[in-house]
Amino acid sequence: MQNLWNEADLQCSVREQCSSTDMQPELAELVYASRLLGRESSLVMHGGGNTSVKCELVDLVGNRADVLLIKASGVDLSRVSGCDYTPLRLGPLRKLGELFSRNDTVSEEALRRFSTKEFKHLLLLNMFSLTDHMDEHRLTPSIETLLHAFLPHRFIFHTHSFALLTLSNQPDGTKLIGETLGEDFGSVPYIKPGLGLARAAAVVYEENPEIKGLVLQKHGLVTFGSTAREGYSRMIEAVTTLEERIAKAGRKLFPSAPLPATIASVEETAPVIRGACVDEKAFGMREYHQFILDFRTSPAILDYVNSADILSMSQKGAMTPDFIIRTKNCPLVVPAPDAADMPGFKASVHEAVQRYRQEYIDYFTIQQQAADMQVTMLDPLPRVVLVPGLGLFGLGKTAELAAVSADIATGTASAILDAESVGTFESISDREAFEIEYWDMEQAKMTKVHHDVFAGKIVMVTGAASGIGLATAKAFRQRGAELVILDLTREALDRASEELGGNLLALTCDVTSRGDIRAAFDAACRRFGGVDIIVSNVGAAIQGRIGEVSDDLLRKSFEINFFSHQSIAQEAVRVMKLQGTGGVLLFNVSKQAVNPGPDFGPYGLAKAATLFLVRQYALDHGRDGIRSNGINADRIRSGLLTEEMIKARSTARGLSEKEYMAGNLLQLEVTAEDVAEAFVHLALEIRTTGSITTVDGGNIAAALR
Repeated sequence: MQNLWNEADLQCSVREQCSSTDMQPELAELVYASRLLGRESSLVMHGGGNTSVKCELVDLVGNRADVLLIKASGVDLSRVSGCDYTPLRLGPLRKLGELFSRNDTVSEEALRRFSTKEFKHLLLLNMFSLTDHMDEHRLTPSIETLLHAFLPHRFIFHTHSFALLTLSNQPDGTKLIGETLGEDFGSVPYIKPGLGLARAAAVVYEENPEIKGLVLQKHGLVTFGSTAREGYSRMIEAVTTLEERIAKAGRKLFPSAPLPATIASVEETAPVIRGACVDEKAFGMREYHQFILDFRTSPAILDYVNSADILSMSQKGAMTPDFIIRTKNCPLVVPAPDAADMPGFKASVHEAVQRYRQEYIDYFTIQQQAADMQVTMLDPLPRVVLVPGLGLFGLGKTAELAAVSADIATGTASAILDAESVGTFESISDREAFEIEYWDMEQAKMTKVHHDVFAGKIVMVTGAASGIGLATAKAFRQRGAELVILDLTREALDRASEELGGNLLALTCDVTSRGDIRAAFDAACRRFGGVDIIVSNVGAAIQGRIGEVSDDLLRKSFEINFFSHQSIAQEAVRVMKLQGTGGVLLFNVSKQAVNPGPDFGPYGLAKAATLFLVRQYALDHGRDGIRSNGINADRIRSGLLTEEMIKARSTARGLSEKEYMAGNLLQLEVTAEDVAEAFVHLALEIRTTGSITTVDGGNIAAALR
């Protein structure tokens, strides 16, 4: 592993941080070193690992105290800042360490109970206030705080190095690590984080104060130093030594299991897996567990998932306890997707998920009784799915969480292959895994995340770069949905993506091209795993006197105002049926469908057909759990009703533009945002289908009879 330390970069970083805030130089150095560690995914992932520095600080009333500044729980080291470190009074924490080090009669059970019941209260009592607003924005200190406090070193770094875990997670891991790192590192047997681990680490250090760091068996690697550079460099040197030992063993050749002649594509496979990994008991409720998928593949991943021994290797447990709360202790393994028998694959995936669910329930029941912990079972659904012949999927309530699961699974796949090449991979026991998974200190990392009503839902909006489409995309995004937005030009999509906040799928698509539409749905399945809600919004107000209009113009209007909706709906139904979890089709119809205007026949006729299309889908696919509803809107400023058209129509009627736009019973202008809220409302109405909702401020002539 390369040492990335650069003195010029350090000084620049320290100047930048200290000039913008009142930050201590020691903390600025720690932030620089921590970010370097955070850049290495083989060291820390997504909030894992922790770093600290000890220094003297002055509180609000001028009192000086020795303080431990430690990274807050769950903060990502790659993006850490000085504000992400929680200050705690060091004196009382060290006295606690001295008390327990002198008392050899303290039982392991007492240590376990202390760490779960009183740890947070202890840290709260010793928080050191640096600002008037500290109490309002207090972060949770790391669960490893006591380990950092009990050790005397100024700078301490803790990572979950995959190289360390590869050698440590072995039946003879302690011996193997000792032979590799020598006497420079002390060895601490696996103990759950908290007071017990902190005390054990302090004892190991006191027995040999010359060591450069500690190996926390089956957990992580700790290095320390009098400077940030020293602690960081010791970490890189140790990891490099471990990597060299692994490379010396070489990568073993893993025999592959037989695979079907043709493997189904990701876009065919993902909706099947996504549909199987749901809480079936919650169907019919507004909210139920549904996940976003993140697909990964590579030669190393394929070596792993295609292995004839994948069922054995993958079920041995997590690489480090830190991963368990995010991915559960074991992934789900499904059969290879045979392109020639997708119905058979779908049935086998559902069976595999049911087995996984029952095995998790059994695991929870047995371990809860053994651990005597009064906790409520988490959902028994997998967070990683391994697919022979294809790759792996990470699952999460959001795209970001799915990516976290996929990142961890990707690193784990390579590390387990290395571990099996060195010897035999061996994780912690089910009892130890359970105590981590259901430990309130670990759960706090996940439960503090709030998910809105459309979290886990994938929404596709056509014509999403402006007007009603953009407003609708915003409305669903604000409520937690993952977005797929379609429009004609990349420039318009880029502007919309920036306005929507990014982290979405933006695709150019001509909705009159069936090929473009199919490609858009395939891309949505590859990126997110499927689709749940379609807002078919595109339309063009093509005009012409019906007795004189050309066939070409009339057909053009039907292509964009009717057949585009039909093509999108058909592709949506195909994916939704693969998922088997229902879905929502939402159409932007028009008041022209029931209240035609002069010379708008080409537009109104196609929209009238679309109105009946809404109801036909409700009639034919309600049995699939797919709801179909539409919006009849009128006089909305958009690409259809341009500023020039508004001016011309208001002038022709002898009205001001304001009077024209508010020409309804409520005498209020109706906006794109009003239409967007109506689409959201229909998406949430789980027992409504075949409905047309009017959003026009009141127009009796356009009311459905």
